[in-house]
Amino acid sequence: MNKTAVSRRAFLKAGSGTLAAASATRAEPSPSSAPPNFVVICCDDLGYGDLQCYGSSLPTPHLNRMAREGVRFTRCYAGNNVCSPSRAALLTGCYATRVGVPAVLWPTDTMGLSASSPTIAEVLKPAGYTTMCVGKWHVGSAAQFMPRTRGFDHYYGIPYSSDMSPSILIDDGNVIETPADLSTLTARYTQQSVNFIATNASRPFFLYLAYNTPHLPLAASPAYLGKSPLGLYGDAVQEIDGSVGQVLQALKDNGIDGNTLVIFTSDHGPWFQGNAGILRGRKWSTYEGGVRVPFIARFPGWIPSEAGRNAFPGASGTGGRVSTAVASGMDILPTIARMAGAALPSTLDGIDIGPILTGAVDSVARDVMLHFRNWDMQCAMYGPWKLHISRDNNFPWGPMPAVGGWNLPLPAPELYNLERDPSESCDVAPAHPDVVADILARVQNKLPTFPGEVMNAWNMTMSMKVEGTAVGALPIKAT
Repeated sequence: MNKTAVSRRAFLKAGSGTLAAASATRAEPSPSSAPPNFVVICCDDLGYGDLQCYGSSLPTPHLNRMAREGVRFTRCYAGNNVCSPSRAALLTGCYATRVGVPAVLWPTDTMGLSASSPTIAEVLKPAGYTTMCVGKWHVGSAAQFMPRTRGFDHYYGIPYSSDMSPSILIDDGNVIETPADLSTLTARYTQQSVNFIATNASRPFFLYLAYNTPHLPLAASPAYLGKSPLGLYGDAVQEIDGSVGQVLQALKDNGIDGNTLVIFTSDHGPWFQGNAGILRGRKWSTYEGGVRVPFIARFPGWIPSEAGRNAFPGASGTGGRVSTAVASGMDILPTIARMAGAALPSTLDGIDIGPILTGAVDSVARDVMLHFRNWDMQCAMYGPWKLHISRDNNFPWGPMPAVGGWNLPLPAPELYNLERDPSESCDVAPAHPDVVADILARVQNKLPTFPGEVMNAWNMTMSMKVEGTAVGALPIKAT
């Protein structure tokens, strides 16, 4: 056993006093002395309502099974509403604006993920983990930003979105296909993942499996093409579901199913054809539909499934445990690091949600959560409340306004109670001025901890504020 790894029992005992108190009334998961393995599966443009266990009519039996046998979150948020920043946040546990990736990166860009912000793979390597990235990378395609310079032993995938040119498939630094054949890409990603699991079953590993689908251009392998009731988009989603089933089967076949945490999520909300459920907005938006994503975690014996409790909508049978706690893609790194006994980075915005996964507690305390568009902080969320402060005057699907694209302050902040109004349809700011003031105070306390570009963007936006509206003491100066 690696000396830095800890047992699951030790991990639980290392929690807070709240966790200890809660554990006294809830069954503690069975312990294991073996370091756990980790598989993080992230889709591209998959919507909150695209899976059957989240209300879709599209059958997704393997992800339904994950939900039944684990825990399904109903309020998990991507780190951003577009690809590159969201993936930077997931990999580092930090807001993308802290780690040098505020916006979507293109193949010609020379910037990328800051070397000073360790990835999950870099955190796990000193703890004895073998690591692989399969699929979409998209946090910098210049050589110094690629996966094998950021803690991954192996990389197989496309370094950015599949609609970007040149479309290249890379295997450990070598371009093996251009243009990449998208019709078989999901199947090949899955096979690479299955092979990695089989090869490393006897030692602790971290697999980051980032599918390029259902991002446009849509594609599906012959086994799934034309088989779903929802066209090519449905075919692509069902192939992802089948692929998850293959990964879970590989864990079982290699005897490590009971010692592996598998997380399934998306990088942000859906684009044209995807389903955001009842949520308002889509990709590129800081409304819920742009940032709230599916999040399912499964770890037999460690995450209690509580089968029979909380049936999920749209699926036959009963669902597993459902958590309404607020979670974020940024929570993956601190949660995995604590489970592995690895050292945490000095800067983190995510928090350890392990106690929620085990069912020891229903929620954990967290600070105000911010939603950015590029450098612009547009929304802040605290508990059940979400405060919209500014918004773009254009979206990518519409014509650019004659005055150009701007992030503009709202005439007055809009407040929504997401527990009662997840569709963000009823602004209750006039009825809750105390909540508005509290969240604004928290924002103004937090923003100075960000890079100067965030502060400059905030102050520029607020300089356009109509005098007399209730945004608060502005501008803010960096400290």
